[in-house]
Amino acid sequence: MAKFLETIKKISGALHAVAGGSLMLLMSLTIADIILRFFKNPIVGTYELVAYAGAVAIGFSIPYTSWARGHIYVDFFTGKLPVAGRRIFHVATRLLSMALFLIVGWNLIKMGKDLQISGEVSLTLQFPFFYIVYGLGGVCLIQVFVLLADIFKVFTGNYE
Repeated sequence: MAKFLETIKKISGALHAVAGGSLMLLMSLTIADIILRFFKNPIVGTYELVAYAGAVAIGFSIPYTSWARGHIYVDFFTGKLPVAGRRIFHVATRLLSMALFLIVGWNLIKMGKDLQISGEVSLTLQFPFFYIVYGLGGVCLIQVFVLLADIFKVFTGNYE
């Protein structure tokens, strides 16, 4: 189980690095476009690239943020439960979240396949949409494993 947890942590960290790189690209591209617009020479397709980079930055950061428990966490309700009640609550919410991310991930992969078959591309740069959609679908499926790792941590007493 320790190897599984370490593998999930490494994968989440790698995705987090991709998200950080995407955010840096987004900011750099925006700054460069603003400067070049001042000189009447904007970067073509900036709007599309910023949208793609934003999707990657947000989507790819989810597994690591969940792993590090960096989301907003309201525990005034769970703090009043006994330890066994908290464990049941954590497992139940993780199972529901796993179902949600499994459904979303599966549907994003199906959507990506449809976009790939149809050949749909962005208007300005003619960049295929399916790469981003497949990536986000894969990230959702990895999030399922992060949540499974959380359940393992709850059962071993390493969650809180």
